[in-house]
Amino acid sequence: MARYFDVHPDNPQPRSIGKVVEILRGDGLIAYPTDSCFALGSQLGNRDGIDRIRSIRQLDDRHHFTLVCQDFAQLGQFVHISNAVFRAIKAATPGSYTFILPATKEVPRRLLHPKKKTVGVRIPEHTVAQALLAELGEPMLSSTLLLPGEEEPLTQGWEIKEQLDHVLDAVIDSGECGTEPTTVVDFSADEPEIVRVGAGDVARFG
Repeated sequence: MARYFDVHPDNPQPRSIGKVVEILRGDGLIAYPTDSCFALGSQLGNRDGIDRIRSIRQLDDRHHFTLVCQDFAQLGQFVHISNAVFRAIKAATPGSYTFILPATKEVPRRLLHPKKKTVGVRIPEHTVAQALLAELGEPMLSSTLLLPGEEEPLTQGWEIKEQLDHVLDAVIDSGECGTEPTTVVDFSADEPEIVRVGAGDVARFG
């Protein structure tokens, strides 16, 4: 059964954030709000967490998982970025974008796209997500909370608790959350490719 945390959107209670991070460090799987929509999250080295996300979302091995990072310094440890790409991404973060980039050796092999050896990264502009990342001290492995057969992600904390109570360890509710996943931009080739149009404005990468 998932523990339910009602967290203030602007001043998240440190005690609640600390308890959620304890759950993450104990190989738990959580649902948490971001600046685009709710996401599933687990600790980076949590093998069971990856399998549980795959199971909940019915994902195949070509799905790009996302490393949700607190800041650019952290992001730079996990992906290779050229100077030109650095400038483009820096101008768009934090925000509702996921960037696909070649992964460094810091990224566990089973998170990589099997052929491209790439991974998704993002820096969210959401107070609660940032508080979690600050307390955790490392990126969180994440995936949009979009259930199989659904066109839109779940948007209400209580609804997530109701539907996924048996497969999650914690749900963080901080009020209204967006309904649109991030815009996904693939920077692993010479030219940026818009893989998914979402909450972030695609015009800056056109």
